[in-house]
Amino acid sequence: MAIRRAGATAVVRARSGRLLRGIVAMVAFALPVVLLGFAVRQQFDPLIRADKAASRAATGFSVRHGLLPLLEVIQVVSLPIFVYLAATLVVIWVWRAKRLRGRALWAFVTMMFGWGIGGVTKPLTQRARPVVDDPVPHAQGYSFPSGHALNITLAAGVVVFLLWPLLSAGRRRIAVALAIVVPLVVGLDRLFIGAHFPSDIFAGHVLGLGIMFASWIGFIGKTAATSSPGPSHPA
Repeated sequence: MAIRRAGATAVVRARSGRLLRGIVAMVAFALPVVLLGFAVRQQFDPLIRADKAASRAATGFSVRHGLLPLLEVIQVVSLPIFVYLAATLVVIWVWRAKRLRGRALWAFVTMMFGWGIGGVTKPLTQRARPVVDDPVPHAQGYSFPSGHALNITLAAGVVVFLLWPLLSAGRRRIAVALAIVVPLVVGLDRLFIGAHFPSDIFAGHVLGLGIMFASWIGFIGKTAATSSPGPSHPA
């Protein structure tokens, strides 16, 4: 009986430690986003002027070089609903075909939680979208942080962690490269199509990374079961 209690206590302590580390990680990632959001809310002049100048330059470049049709395709394909639909299909495959159920459940819950966080953060700053000239389409809703940037960063990272034990060393490198390049492309699309300011995109990327790493550290980490191992040194 005493051995069982000791074992249960050790498990509780381990889980509490992981949760604490996850909270610390989330705070570390959230802090720059909060400070940036505060600067946006207070209309910090150097940031606002730099954001507007970058947006004008980027959209002007897109119009002059006829990039709008391509940018609009990327915008539609990277909508969160399509991103999470594709990611959920991967989760289902890992759950059913590979039997990594704990890992698959973690991935799905983390992505849905992050999607929700993205929806509730925008009203906090109530930042208007960039004002762009025709023929650049004007995006609707609030601007900070970028939902596209947050969700594609989160989904790409979570899928890499989800598939990690199933990939060879070469495929892991490819997966990590894609998880970096694809969110960068989507972020640039949001800037060059005039949907977001640079600070919106940066905040979205950081918040997506923060949710992913905090969730991994807090709920999976190095203590993953041997049937569902996690990378001891996350990419």
